[in-house]
Formats: sequence, structure tokens, C-alpha cells
Amino acid sequence: MNPLMSVKGSIVTAFVLAAIVSIWLSMLVGSDIGAYPQIGRLLHIVSGVMWIGLLYYFNVVQVPGMADAAADKGGPGGAAISKYIAPRALWWFRWAAVLTWITGAYYLAFGFGSTKVLHDAFTLQPAFRVIGVGAWLGTIMLFNVWVLIWPNQKKVLGLVPATDEQKAKARKIALLTSRINFVLSVPMLMCMGGQGHGLPF
Repeated sequence: MNPLMSVKGSIVTAFVLAAIVSIWLSMLVGSDIGAYPQIGRLLHIVSGVMWIGLLYYFNVVQVPGMADAAADKGGPGGAAISKYIAPRALWWFRWAAVLTWITGAYYLAFGFGSTKVLHDAFTLQPAFRVIGVGAWLGTIMLFNVWVLIWPNQKKVLGLVPATDEQKAKARKIALLTSRINFVLSVPMLMCMGGQGHGLPF
């Protein structure tokens, strides 16, 4: 069976290919194969792309699309998205957020040759202030996902019992929190990229 015909098969294929490329490149440059901190960094990047990509999808595509679907009288409506797409997207979204944070902390703890870096980043010490600000923004965003967005989305999607009034309030909280994360993501990404490339901000 073609592994590309399933999500699981595609994910496994992607990581097998990454391992092959890593081994090949390591042999070309004569470096250690599969250094653990670098694996942590790769997982951090991949899970971060999944998390932030879904955040952008929700804010730029799904929310405006649902509003258009609701306004289209006689149209298909948004039931299919609410029933089938949103719960699946939210599953990947919230677990990608957790994996991004854990792998980021792992990389800060082990990727720079000293476990003190994790402490220095989160206490905003000068050498790691840029990535520290990014880590704090990511931590706030993770909190928002699990404490504000997900519990309210469960009400909106009917995964937990809620009155119409509770759903309306939950919809507003989830939307505003998602938009806050959308806004925070840009300076967070700026800081994450800035530390690695020596940018002065």
C-alpha cells in the first residue's frame, strides 16, 4: 500500500526521509549522525510549523469561511466544518502546541551544551534575551490554547453541553484568544529566528 495515501503513512515517510537525508549529510561533512539536540530542534521546528500553520489557518481561512457560510442563505452552511474539520484540526493544533513547547524547552536545555541556557532564556539573561522573549510568548500562547481556546471550542462545537448563551460567550472568547495568539505569533517567530541568526532585536 502506498504510504502517501494516509496521514500516518505520510508522517512516517517524512521522518524516514529526514533520517536518510541526515545520515547522508552527516557522512558528507563528517559530523556525528543524529545528534540528540539536533533531533529535538527538528521536532521543535516541525511541530511549531504545524501549530502556527493551523493557527493561521483558523484565523485567515476557517473563521472568515464559517462567517461566509453562515451568511449564505440556502448554501451548504458550516456544519461539515464544525463536525468533521474543526475537531480534527483542533486536535492537531493543541498537541502540536504541547510538542512545540516541550521540544523547545528540550533544545534550550540540551542544544547549547549547557542546561543553564533554559534558565537563562526564561530569566531573560542578556545572552539569551531574544530567544527568552520568544519562549515566554510561546508559553503564553500554549496557555491560551489549553486554558482558553480549547475549553471554549468544546462548547462551540457541541463536544460538551452548553446553552446558546454559553456557546455565544465561548465563541467570542475562543475567537479573541485565537486572534491574540495570531498577533503574538509574529514577534514570537521574530525572536526565535533572531536568536539563531544573531539579529539585534
